[in-house]
Amino acid sequence: MTGSADRGASTGRPERGAEGGDRRAGGEGTGDRRAVVAKRVDAGDADLTEITRLAEAAGYEVVGGLTQTRTEDAAFMFGEGKVAELRDLVRERDAGCVVIDNDVGPYQTFNIGGKLPEGVEVIDRFTLILEIFGQRANTRKAQLQVELAELRYELPRAEAKASLAKRDERPGFMGLGEYDESVERDIKRQISEIRDELESIAEKEQARREQRRDSGFDLVALAGYTNAGKSTLMRQLAAELDVDENEDRHPDLARTAESEDMLFTTLGTTTRRAEMEKRDVLLTDTVGFIADLPHWLVESFESTLDSVYRADLVLLVVDASEPVPEMREKLVTSHDTLYERNEAPIVTVFNKVDRLDPGELADKRAALSGLAPDPVAVSARTGAGVAELRDRVEDELPEWERERLMLPVSDDAMSLVSWIHDHAHVDEETYAEDQVTLAFEAKPSIVSRARSKAAELVPASST
Repeated sequence: MTGSADRGASTGRPERGAEGGDRRAGGEGTGDRRAVVAKRVDAGDADLTEITRLAEAAGYEVVGGLTQTRTEDAAFMFGEGKVAELRDLVRERDAGCVVIDNDVGPYQTFNIGGKLPEGVEVIDRFTLILEIFGQRANTRKAQLQVELAELRYELPRAEAKASLAKRDERPGFMGLGEYDESVERDIKRQISEIRDELESIAEKEQARREQRRDSGFDLVALAGYTNAGKSTLMRQLAAELDVDENEDRHPDLARTAESEDMLFTTLGTTTRRAEMEKRDVLLTDTVGFIADLPHWLVESFESTLDSVYRADLVLLVVDASEPVPEMREKLVTSHDTLYERNEAPIVTVFNKVDRLDPGELADKRAALSGLAPDPVAVSARTGAGVAELRDRVEDELPEWERERLMLPVSDDAMSLVSWIHDHAHVDEETYAEDQVTLAFEAKPSIVSRARSKAAELVPASST
């Protein structure tokens, strides 16, 4: 279990999966990381693209795939004949793991595992996502969020084991071993402890955000599905790194943000000073959205999403190279996530336009105008459209105030002039005899502080 060692040790709960084992550490042999992916859908054709990429992001080598279109089988998820095909494919490809792109119940997991060769592990979609999160959690906050998600995943399964054990008056559950009721109590206790610690971290981060606003920074957040190109876009917009978002240094905090073609490259938050014409902007990249995440998993990462919810502006990055139906589905889900708590304006960014054929961008703009009425088209890879995006960011941020101050030339006044240069955009700075005139634009809070500082130098120095 990622995070606090004493918490993990206190539960005594078994590892998830048919055969157990710590997946994050990898297998002893190469076969343990060879995976067959599988998916069942009620209707239509099952697509294995995303689950394959997720498995690869977790470090598995995908060596085969299997799909089925039918209603869910209560005992096996798939039909029993399809499970036999899965067994044969696992043997043929010498796979050590089966990754199922469905929410597989513990009973179904056990049944499928019983049909597979001995030692082959069964992992469902959400267990795989938790595994990836665990691999990428390199700060205390990220580790706590992963641990919370794991515990929330485990809790209903622990409750089910307790319920069935009592009903059947037997110590085991579906052959998974003896169940100790104290496990359920320990999980609930740990969830409460982690929530308390995450709340404490969130309070510190909120204080840090307010301090940055008081210093004249506007806060802009990058949101969107994983692999939409958010980290690459941050590299285009960001200046030299000078901000630590986390108390513990995050591995993403290097000279440039990671931009690998891999899901979940960014788990924690990365904050950079963005290069704008006038404003001092801090740009935050955070974990990407992903389809079909259960509510309990989204809630576990709520404190990370606070960087989006509490921003002054959100840039919703969408992969414009995807088909319109996929773009529409992701826009709808993103809006549901963002508008639930976010009050800041949202600007949709159509990224990867360098991959589009002539005329394709206009068609997609028209098809998605209801969800993205005025998107900014960019290519984070080539830099096309980034200048227009900078202009749009400045236009959409809260209005600045204009101010004009006349100050006596003195050491204290020069310190104030320097402070205004650091926190505002100076339009005019002129010197005449023993007086300096300064015209500038800034956030209302900065203008107010500048007036107060000027009043301390000489009464009625503002005109």
